[in-house]
This record gives sequence, C-alpha cells and structure tokens, in this order.
Amino acid sequence: MVEMVRVSYGTAIAMGLVRAKLLAKPTTAYLMTYWPGKCLNDCAFCAQARSSRANWEKLSRVTWPAFELDEVIENLPKGNFSRLCLQTVDYPRMQGDVIELLSELSALGLPASLSITPVGRGLLEEFREFGVDYIGVGLDVASERLFNEIKPDLSWGEIWRFIGDVVRVFGTGRALVHIIVGLGETDRELVEAMRKVYRIGGDVSLFAFTPIRGTRLEKAKPPSMERYRRIQLARWLLEKGMGDAIVFEGDSIAGFSLSEEELSRIPAEVFSTHGCPGCNRPYYNERPGKEPYNYPFRPKREEVELTLRGLLLPR
Repeated sequence: MVEMVRVSYGTAIAMGLVRAKLLAKPTTAYLMTYWPGKCLNDCAFCAQARSSRANWEKLSRVTWPAFELDEVIENLPKGNFSRLCLQTVDYPRMQGDVIELLSELSALGLPASLSITPVGRGLLEEFREFGVDYIGVGLDVASERLFNEIKPDLSWGEIWRFIGDVVRVFGTGRALVHIIVGLGETDRELVEAMRKVYRIGGDVSLFAFTPIRGTRLEKAKPPSMERYRRIQLARWLLEKGMGDAIVFEGDSIAGFSLSEEELSRIPAEVFSTHGCPGCNRPYYNERPGKEPYNYPFRPKREEVELTLRGLLLPR
C-alpha cells in the first residue's frame, strides 16, 4: 500500500506543506513516486541514478521532500493547480505504486500527466482510465551515438517504439518527449531528433542540462543561453512545419531565415516552458535571479523580439 509521495518544493509551498516564499507559483502539482533508495537505472545526469552520490531528495536542482499521501491529497486543492504531474523512478514495485497513486489522486478530478520509462500498451490504456491524458517520455539524449553511454540501462530503439505506442493510445501531441540540451550532442542531432518526434505525432519538451554534484556528469557545463534560445526557436519552427527556416553551418545552427511577417507571428511564449497544458515548471533548471532557460511566465514581447532578431541571419 502506498503511504508516502514526494512533492516538489515549489508545489509543497503552494499547498501550504512548507512555509517559504514562492518566486513563481507552479501551475501544475509536481509529484513523484516514493522509494527509499536510488533508481534502478544509471543515467549519467540524474541525481536519482543508482551510482549517484547526489542528495537523494534531488531531481535536477529541485528538492522533493516526502509527505504522507493522505496529507498531500487533503492539501492539494489549496494550490489551485490546473493539472497533476506524476514523475517516476524505476524500482521493483513502481508500476503497481503508480496505479495505486493514480487511483487515489483521480478523486481530485484533475487531468494528469505521467512521466515513465517504457511500459506496454495495456498499461498505458490502464493509465488512461485513471485520468492520465499526457505521457512524458524521457528520451533526454538527442544523439544515438551518445545514448548508451549516458543512459546505459535503456535502448534508443525501445524509447522510440514507446513514443509510437503513446501516440497510438493517447493521440497526436500527447507524447511529451523530454530532450536535454547540453549532453554533448550537436545542434543537427537535436533538430533531427525533434523533427522525428513531430513526424510520428509527439511533442517536445526541452530541458537545459544541469550539472549536479555527485552525478557522473557533475563536471560538465550547462548550455549557453544563446545556444538554448536557438534550440527553443528551432523546436517552435519544427512544431509549426517551418523547419526549412533553420540554417546550418556544418552541424551547428548558424541562424534562421525568417521574414518580418514570419518573425511577427512568433509568440512571446517561444522561450517559455513548453510541456503539457498548465505546465510552467518554475526554476527546474534555473537559479532564481538569473535569466531562465524556460520562462515560467509570459516574458515581455520586446525582450523576446530583441532576442529573436539576434538569432536571425543577417540580410
């Protein structure tokens, strides 16, 4: 029987479980399955990896304290969330715990997203019966040549098959494929991976690599803001069927060929968090006080336009 669940720090503040100041309120309630140990997988960037020496409570740079499930269910309505998002780590009884958690949480009447490693179509259909309408898929590594080194317990082909299964069960746009920028991949590999996701009916949610002390990639560097903005714009263009505007020099994005009219149609949210409806994921990759990779709110149009013009090819 599931008695505990982990809650992201910002979500816990919004629910009143933790007394602290919120710099940006999460619009989704971010929860995680509870397991008093490390994940069975050994992803090189992850604090939850089985060989990681990082703080057990961390996922990326966010702390996820554990609370009694009954207490969480009682206090969730206080956060006025539009959605639930359940994260998972792999452990022996994880799938059963997920079903039990979804069953308990379904009483709240909120749509639910679930991030999980590949499972069978039958289990996906069961998740759907408990209110799940989006599945987060951790591809993470956009490069097939790097995938086995960074995610040694999963396979490139298995992840892509799972994305296809999610699309078949939940429909177009309901497989949110997580891709991390800054794991050693080229811009071209990122673009081709995103292009493939959109071609098979998925969607892409971008993350910036965050080095975490105690992980295998603790000494690697996060992506520059300029590079991340290029990839964000490329993602939006691919989603809208405008990928031909992405101009490469070798394997790097040199710029974008867009007219003034096309530029004016790009929304300010191009640099905001892109995920399931209602997801703003505040400060998941960022430190407060610094320019965020993914804005948890709508940025100012004039700031966005200035950045966009800096990414275009000179005319």
